[in-house]
Amino acid sequence: MTFGVRSVHGVPSDYNLQALDYIKPSGLHWVGNANELNAGYAADGYARIKGVSALVTGFGVGELSAINAIGGAYSERVPVVHIVGTPLRAAQEAGVCVHHTLGDGNYRVFAEMYEKVTVAECILKSGPVYIELPTDMVTVQVSGDELSRPMDIEVPANDPETEEAIITQVLERIYAAKRPHIIVDGFSSSYGYRQEANELVRATRFPTSAAIFGKSVIDEQNSNFIGVYSGVFGNQSFHAWAQSCDLVLRLGPLDSDTNTYGFTTVPDPEVRIDFHGHSVDIGGINAGLEKNNKIHVKSLLQKLLRRLDQSRLPQHENPLSQFKSPKMAVTLSSLEQDGLITQDLFWKRMSSFFRPGDIILTETGTAYTGGGEFELPTNTTLINSSIWLSIGYMLGACCGSALALREMVSEYLRPEGRIICFEGDGSLQMTAQAISDMIRNRLDVVIFVINNDGYTIERLIHGMTESYNDIQPWRYLEAPNYFGAPRDDPQYPVTTSQASNWGELEKVMSNEKLQSGKGFNIVEIMMPREDGPETLKNLAAYVAKRNRSTNSSMA
Repeated sequence: MTFGVRSVHGVPSDYNLQALDYIKPSGLHWVGNANELNAGYAADGYARIKGVSALVTGFGVGELSAINAIGGAYSERVPVVHIVGTPLRAAQEAGVCVHHTLGDGNYRVFAEMYEKVTVAECILKSGPVYIELPTDMVTVQVSGDELSRPMDIEVPANDPETEEAIITQVLERIYAAKRPHIIVDGFSSSYGYRQEANELVRATRFPTSAAIFGKSVIDEQNSNFIGVYSGVFGNQSFHAWAQSCDLVLRLGPLDSDTNTYGFTTVPDPEVRIDFHGHSVDIGGINAGLEKNNKIHVKSLLQKLLRRLDQSRLPQHENPLSQFKSPKMAVTLSSLEQDGLITQDLFWKRMSSFFRPGDIILTETGTAYTGGGEFELPTNTTLINSSIWLSIGYMLGACCGSALALREMVSEYLRPEGRIICFEGDGSLQMTAQAISDMIRNRLDVVIFVINNDGYTIERLIHGMTESYNDIQPWRYLEAPNYFGAPRDDPQYPVTTSQASNWGELEKVMSNEKLQSGKGFNIVEIMMPREDGPETLKNLAAYVAKRNRSTNSSMA
């Protein structure tokens, strides 16, 4: 059994060249990224769609260029296998001063750095893996007997006594609840129980919201789905209701400041039950911890669903009619045609562009928060970063996601869909070479560049008119030409468009080539530099106030 990796991301180095000779004969596709950082980001995006990915870099300079991406994969539980070509073992043992080292004879320093952002338990815990491959070990023959043995990735059975005790406690709390609430978060997907999360939402019919990191995990067409919970920075009435709940089931929670909107969505420990990957916290206490038993939550949820007695579910109040936003009926033609494109309507309007099967990526900044307002069809996937927040990540991840989608469609593992990336102008400048990787691999992508003249998210926090939040204006629509996109190739069409008002956007969005998502498509959306989604403005004001308060107390 294989994990389905068909492509290898990375950059050649003299310490990995011999190893790269074996990629093509093995039936694998060499992506050939423009730099190691983008290769790491792309491997992350690939793994979020296919479940795991492979990255190859060289020793020292190569692996350190990629460590930012691996740090993001570690913090957000993304399994990337990073293979590093290293110098000869004899040179390492002798401490010879060779290139790509620090010149001090210490060959372990880079691996020691990676120890902090990788895991050894690649099956027990979803995360990046670090493998060293010395140059002189590439051609060493080893037994291939293990390759014929199927890899056991079945989730082990739980300790029956511990599992039974947890399920009994959870069901008792569910049956006794008068005001229940389910919050679905992104790690439920990383931990492999997305399906079970959806079944729980459907079976209980409890009012359900999503953390922004968990958006698209739950089928948003469920009638009991409310939307993204933004705490005190979103709907105030809904926040008050959520705070009054007597039971909150949280699936795969990530309690970062950004994902919880300044920790304002985190319920009181006494009312919450948190389902993690290998533990369940009930009332703030780790159930089963006294016996030191690791709980496999996917198996536990499956058994809990089988045991759930729907006749005993509480007759809870339904807040949906009060809090759920009505479907956006706004069309571009109904807006003032020469009016500026503003964030308050843009993100909601874009929901009509999406189709089942699409993979949508939202970059850190206005796109991250704006993406929380999307109304997603069934079977769509949204990717964002909710703790690492390295700007520029999404363009690289777009490359890897597009490659993964193409492979899965060809293997009949996923239906047809489009890759749609929302990228800020400042973020694009961080990782623009990813466009070269897309074109080199002839990937089908649609990129919306939000051109609001700089780092708007930083402006909203501090320095609205300061030069450090400015960027050099680029001619973004010339990127395909610069990076060598083919001209007039019907097999790989290239389209470029710009919209400065609602009328122009309507014309752009009606383009059949853009609608198809085939080839390379880039659309530049001009927006006011000081504009942002209302939730982001509120959050930024809170962060700015907190920073000023902290500085004052330290003065």
